[in-house]
Amino acid sequence: MENSAGTLLAELDRKTDRCIRCGFCLDACPTFRLTGQETLSPRGRIYLVRSWREGVIKLDNNVMHALDTCLGCRACETACPSGVEYGSILELARAQVEAGNLRAPLQKLARQQLLRVLTNPGALSFTLTAGRYAKAFTNGRMPSIIAHALSGVTATPPMLPQAHGSANDRPLPERSPALTAKRHTVAILEGCVMRVLFAATNHATVRVLQANGCEVIAPKSVQCCGALHIHAGQHEEALGKFKALIDSFEPYIDGIDAIVINSAGCGSTLREYGALLEHDDDYRDRAKKLSAKVRDICEWLAEIGPAKMVNEINETISYHDACHLAHGQKIREQPRLLLQQIPGIQLVEMQEADTCCGSAGTYNITQPILAAQLLARKIEHIQETGATTIVTGNPGCLAWIEQGLKEKGLRVRICHPVELLDYAYSHPSQGELEGTETNAVG
Repeated sequence: MENSAGTLLAELDRKTDRCIRCGFCLDACPTFRLTGQETLSPRGRIYLVRSWREGVIKLDNNVMHALDTCLGCRACETACPSGVEYGSILELARAQVEAGNLRAPLQKLARQQLLRVLTNPGALSFTLTAGRYAKAFTNGRMPSIIAHALSGVTATPPMLPQAHGSANDRPLPERSPALTAKRHTVAILEGCVMRVLFAATNHATVRVLQANGCEVIAPKSVQCCGALHIHAGQHEEALGKFKALIDSFEPYIDGIDAIVINSAGCGSTLREYGALLEHDDDYRDRAKKLSAKVRDICEWLAEIGPAKMVNEINETISYHDACHLAHGQKIREQPRLLLQQIPGIQLVEMQEADTCCGSAGTYNITQPILAAQLLARKIEHIQETGATTIVTGNPGCLAWIEQGLKEKGLRVRICHPVELLDYAYSHPSQGELEGTETNAVG
């Protein structure tokens, strides 16, 4: 039996009923901290959804606005003493909004097209290339007319992200042998945004795994994992993506020890496939089997015991917790411990390291005002650390914080943890420490 509308609503009711309105979530919520509005807090949003389900209010634009302005960062789940599954509540409620006729037709179409571009590597690559040619007319930003259609507000459009790679960053080979005595066989998810914007990171991930005795499989048939769709309330399209990915991994699943992910948002959703397909008789068990093998790259290296690193990196770094890594997957210590094993590294903690930077999937595009405020707060905390390199494990965070550093004119590099690990493992003549370094202004 697939997820019916009645089943999903019953699940929504059951999950919202767990909230006892204690308020522990309030201080953890970035949007409540910024606005002080109860309806822009997890408790307030849950109360609105429950009120709608109980017939007290209608599912209207006020409810939609409250849900739209949520980052989906799940910091409230970390703070909640009752174990409320807020991320799931948000996804289920957003699915009801998108299934209805609340959103203006142009905005609905624009958001659907945005997801199609972001989750289709060919379309995303073409769009960014076209954007670069049009830079003289757009100042390197998303065209205002498109940004307004997506958000419904007048605000400074976000910068078009820059692809980080080189001429050598071809698609990953389907099999890459272990470079030391083979310890494990793993699969890797190239991702949609990762393979276009951060191809160099994907290649670094493979090299680090090889250096740790892993044979790496990158199945060519594996496409989008559906994370952005489920977070945006595109429920049926998300389910289709889940099933297609399960089908693509199935020929490999029994021969691998783990599916290694270097994108926090993708990893968080993949780990939840079992729950998301719980009511699907054909895919339930297969989804649980796949989810059980999902590991973040830092989690996996910590689990198997990392090989000794040989190259020094004499830098002061600071670590930003990607929301779907810290709050969604509860992975906090492993990246820090790995980074501290790199010779020469000094790790300095930043304030509010696990507070959302405002990227949150497509949030920085659909909610540009709140996103910009959160980014400014994050950049201030980065400056306070005095770090020359910021490290984080999610493509959205990487691209969004990069924009903030550039606009502030800070000479600070931002990169994925695996890029530092790659340099630490490589022979000096083979590896080059990369990442994004912004140029100082003035």
